[in-house]
Amino acid sequence: MKKDMFRLDGKIVVITGAAGFLGRMHSEAVASFGGIPILIDLEQSNVDDLANELNEKYNVTSCGYSVDITNEQNIKDNVKLITKDFGQIDCLINNAANNPKMEDDGQVNFSRLENFTLEAWNKDVSIGLTGTFLCAKYYGFQISKNPNGGSIVNISSDLGLIAPDQRLYAKKNVDLHLQPVKPVTYSVIKSGLIGLTRYLSTYWIDQNVRCNAICPGGVENGQPSDFLNEVSLRIPMKRLAKSHEYQGTLVWMLSDASSYLNGAIVPVDGGRTAW
Repeated sequence: MKKDMFRLDGKIVVITGAAGFLGRMHSEAVASFGGIPILIDLEQSNVDDLANELNEKYNVTSCGYSVDITNEQNIKDNVKLITKDFGQIDCLINNAANNPKMEDDGQVNFSRLENFTLEAWNKDVSIGLTGTFLCAKYYGFQISKNPNGGSIVNISSDLGLIAPDQRLYAKKNVDLHLQPVKPVTYSVIKSGLIGLTRYLSTYWIDQNVRCNAICPGGVENGQPSDFLNEVSLRIPMKRLAKSHEYQGTLVWMLSDASSYLNGAIVPVDGGRTAW
């Protein structure tokens, strides 16, 4: 067994939604194991700042690009830029997702299925599902050109495996039609990513391109104590994840340590989906 089998030295790893909460953690995990994070997000300044932090801290050559992953031409152009700048692409982390703020107006709660707008549906799906398809289509195809292939990791969710427990979001003394819920698009997109993972896991396998999915549980990030107490009752480990606790699974999936892992849907949720 090679001691360095978890290393990512020299691997060019494209990370979508890199400037987001978990995207930053994914990027740091890649850099800390010697990989070169290629940071993809909408705002150039955000990915530039993150790239500078990673390069200074880990002595890598991370680089950021402003890309709208719902724009097919943007992605095609970016693939050309990355291969021009770095020679190839070895890995892809499909992390980008929309995080809509579904505000109610006191009379209508727009997160509820009966009120959820087609505009909101289309926007969420265009980023979380269509955008991921486009990234796989172009970044993934570039990976398939490598002599040794590479790895694609899709970031799904425990809510791609189970339905959201809407009781967690319920508010006291609020009428049913105003009760907040987890929007329908979240479950649909995260379930769709599982189907896409299985499809991709067999598509370029002759070119040694593996594809797997992580299904993370919730991450502790300043939620109200009442919510944390309630959700902890539904998790065997009795807590949400810390933001760094997905890094080991991610690095394993990207590295040669998981060379026979393909098409796997791995829940990392404290055991929530085991109940």
